[in-house]
Amino acid sequence: MSDAPAAGTPAPLPPPQRAPSAHAAEFQLSHARNGPHLPLPASAPGWPFQNIGHWKMDIRPRAEAWRRDFRDWRREHLTRMGYSGANYERPEFAWAQRNFVHAQMMVEDRFFYDPVARRYTVDRYLDDLEARFGGIDSVLLWYVYPNVGIDDRNQFELAADLPGGLAGLKQVVADFHRRGVKVFIPTMPWDNGTCPAGVPDWVAIARLAKEIGADGVNGDTYSGVPRAFLDAADAIGHPLVFQPEAVPLSDEALMWNLQSWGKHIPTDVIPAVSKLKWLEPRHMSNIENRWGRDRTNDFHYIFFNGIGYNAWENIWGVWNQLTPRDAETLRRIATIYRQFPSHVVSLDWEPYATTVQHSVFASRFPTADSTLWTVVNRNEYEVAGDQLVVAHREGRRYFDLWNGSALTPRLAGGQATLAFPLESRGFGAVLAVEPGREVADLEKFLARMAALARTPLQSLSATWRPLLQEIVPVAPTRPHATAPHGMVTIPAGEFDFKVLGVEIEGFTWSGLDFQYPWESTPRRAHWHRLQVPAFHLDRFPVTNAEFKAFLDASGYHPADDHHFLRHWQHGAPPAGWEKKPVTWVSLEDARAYAAWAGKRLPREWEWHYAAQGTDGRLYPWGNDWRPAAMPKPNRGRTLTPPDDVDAHPEGASPFGVMDLVGNVWQWTDEFRDAHTRAAALRGGSAYQPQTSHWYFPQAYQLDQHGKYLLMAPGKDRSGMIGFRCAADAS
Repeated sequence: MSDAPAAGTPAPLPPPQRAPSAHAAEFQLSHARNGPHLPLPASAPGWPFQNIGHWKMDIRPRAEAWRRDFRDWRREHLTRMGYSGANYERPEFAWAQRNFVHAQMMVEDRFFYDPVARRYTVDRYLDDLEARFGGIDSVLLWYVYPNVGIDDRNQFELAADLPGGLAGLKQVVADFHRRGVKVFIPTMPWDNGTCPAGVPDWVAIARLAKEIGADGVNGDTYSGVPRAFLDAADAIGHPLVFQPEAVPLSDEALMWNLQSWGKHIPTDVIPAVSKLKWLEPRHMSNIENRWGRDRTNDFHYIFFNGIGYNAWENIWGVWNQLTPRDAETLRRIATIYRQFPSHVVSLDWEPYATTVQHSVFASRFPTADSTLWTVVNRNEYEVAGDQLVVAHREGRRYFDLWNGSALTPRLAGGQATLAFPLESRGFGAVLAVEPGREVADLEKFLARMAALARTPLQSLSATWRPLLQEIVPVAPTRPHATAPHGMVTIPAGEFDFKVLGVEIEGFTWSGLDFQYPWESTPRRAHWHRLQVPAFHLDRFPVTNAEFKAFLDASGYHPADDHHFLRHWQHGAPPAGWEKKPVTWVSLEDARAYAAWAGKRLPREWEWHYAAQGTDGRLYPWGNDWRPAAMPKPNRGRTLTPPDDVDAHPEGASPFGVMDLVGNVWQWTDEFRDAHTRAAALRGGSAYQPQTSHWYFPQAYQLDQHGKYLLMAPGKDRSGMIGFRCAADAS
């Protein structure tokens, strides 16, 4: 039987097909708040390949559509922002577009300040960076965290407490300027628990920057420094470049945040495009990966995007040095950037330029005279042969900038195919010079790059190692058979020296906290069975009255007397303070007193043993938290007087040692490496500034200690640090 329709019956219609969309865009992005990167020009494959099939992703068929669609998106987004690039065109801010290599620098770094000679050594600091990775274009002077909150000094007072005060800091800025390095200083919106500054942060930081001649301000924890800061700086005639720590949450802030830090770089094979760079190619980000040990992914990202790097190595006193391979990579990237700075901020930047090889990606940075391509090899093997295909014009010349040589293109159909080698996980750079145009000093530059390229990056070590520390020796005292006056004999014994550093950052890194003589590297957690010889320890911390007797008898006065006994009046402690622990004394002051008294400062493990005994208790009085055994916490914004040293007899240790916890911190051992000095502080203090978790953390438990970075006595002295002495037993 036939299925054909009967004669004269119309044939059935095919299924309906909707008209194609009139909108040709393939890539979309909301104009609402979104992340720091644009979507990739290729999508991950579906199940079951979404985690293992990224090798299937090929951007080449869709790169041109991606650029077309995101140009349209950018045009609309800038309109929605009411965007103006006027601040990028201000001559006084032009340097920010050439701020390729930035470094946050701890002022405690011994390459920056010599505590023995008591002088700043800016040239030594910069010479080291130039030797290792080609130097920096700007520096962020960091003098606040992690020590802030040890007492009530705020972020601005800590700047004034640097050696030489603000006049000394002004000379530091001048020394950096002499070497062509711009200077940033930090501002912290979270510092609202210490002494009030009396004026808004934007006014205070603008005034400070003007007084010392700083060029810019880093907004710590800011996702976009508020416009009020720019206005305050302009109002006093000292324009500043602002650099938030994080990508601005509001894209509008791009108009006055001419720089930013970038973080958490994606690790996809296809490199991501920075949204800020796409919106405003003149915006200079400096990628920050403070705890990174292999920077290859960072460097691929910055070279592809034409942005800079934060070569930060001293991380709160933990030395995270760039490996030789990373340092040399940064040198070569920065060398190209500094030779071709206008290309890197070209308004006509095009990411995902046409490449030949799989997992090799390039960006195109054109100017009127020449065009720069930056190339990254995401493969874990070297790639030789054809790499780029570019539009060709008669008379155009091509150069392999990374290897320092001329290129001979293969021409066909109005295109040039360029061949050059790429190392495993390596880099490339090509320059095309337009007909009749010349590039200044090109031959000299090529010769320099050729000399660098003779050492393959893969031949250099990528091994990271922690910086080792030494504990500062303590000279023995004259042995005493019985406890001297005011001291307690601590009998010999064996105990578990178990203590954890309470630093806010640093994870469980090798290199963090301290390295005791029995340890191979610094680390946060320490546990060691110790046999402690008998010794004598002060029953109470040294009081103001006792320190006054020392001064009267010895005539002692420190060479650096900034903040020395700051709380005293007319050379004596205030009335009623005689039995309170002496504070505003540096580690050096405490050692001077101890030497005069025929004593020494206790080793940290001696302090620990005297406080804990042999039973591993958590507090000197036992395992229970007992507020009556220690002073009442001070959660205000200014310091209150410490309690008298004998005010809390319930806080006595098993050996009868008093006032160990919660009144004032106590100096013990000093540790140092090639870059940083720090002291182990014990016992915690009554001062608990509120509003932020970034303040110096307390350590009331006997299995905790604080790490206090040291620079110079005037900065190190604190209203919440005192000491007690020890002596050897015969």
